[in-house]
Amino acid sequence: MDRITYASSGVDIAAGDRAKEKIARLAKSTFSQNVLTQIGLFAGAYDIGNGEALMSSADGVGTKIMVATQMGIYNTVGVDLVHHCANDIAVHNADPLFFLDYIGHSALSPDIIAKIVEGLAIGCLDIGAALIGGETAQMPGIYPPDEFDLVGFIVGRVKRDEMITGAKIAPGDIVIGLPANGLHTNGYSLARMALFDAAKMKPETYIAELGETIGEALLKIHPLYLNSLRALRGKADIRGMAHITGGGVKGNLVRVLPEGCRAQIAKNSAPVPPIFALIRRLGQIEESEMFSAFNMGFGYFFIVAKDDADNALRLLGAGSFIAGEIVAGERGVELI
Repeated sequence: MDRITYASSGVDIAAGDRAKEKIARLAKSTFSQNVLTQIGLFAGAYDIGNGEALMSSADGVGTKIMVATQMGIYNTVGVDLVHHCANDIAVHNADPLFFLDYIGHSALSPDIIAKIVEGLAIGCLDIGAALIGGETAQMPGIYPPDEFDLVGFIVGRVKRDEMITGAKIAPGDIVIGLPANGLHTNGYSLARMALFDAAKMKPETYIAELGETIGEALLKIHPLYLNSLRALRGKADIRGMAHITGGGVKGNLVRVLPEGCRAQIAKNSAPVPPIFALIRRLGQIEESEMFSAFNMGFGYFFIVAKDDADNALRLLGAGSFIAGEIVAGERGVELI
């Protein structure tokens, strides 16, 4: 069997990055003086006066939806989506205000749609935001009968002088990690190809090394890291943060690094959920490809001043760990 890559599963990260560059140029042409951030950060900021800014972000759950559909479980992907979006604006120190959703389908029953929205409501209660509206679009011919798409849009608020973009990150700073519990909401096309297409497994297949079925491992709910920020806010010198989503550690941590700063991350510092070893073995996937497609156990990063690292670890509590440090050098992320 040929080695499986993310591109062979249908996801081309490099092409996606090129598209984002073109999108950024077009989006920038619409900016007014109220726009406080550039395209490429985890959220966009808009000045609303009185020293405050709104922060917004949009995302989806990807092909995790297909696993949920196979399992007949519809009330968890909404939680995933809300947690993901809340984590993205948390990177810039924002607290959620409200959330909107989009559900695209062709023939879902009202009961299934209600289950999906049940998950969204649970997630919004978790983050303390209102689910104020959305769109449910029925489009036969676009979506297969038993499939759907789910997208979320979040808006939060932050004081302008408390917004964190990573600009204050400097050599000598320490990178503290919070663990992942699985794939979260990224890498499912590659995972499905390795587990279901190559290995011919099914979601209900029980795997002893996981202690659960494939479906249960793949549907673990994306953790909410917002509460960890709230535990640290005002009590530690947070220089920057990163939510590890599509593109892995390298593709996400670099988004908040200023010029002249290079992150060195110990790739074995995070506890790696066993699902990743299973995917790699069954798909014969290169380690570098795994780190490009998956979080590999790294869920979220806090970059703090070196003198504040012990204090931050204490405040973040069990599970937090030293992941690496910031050194002087070309802007980027190095896995060591």
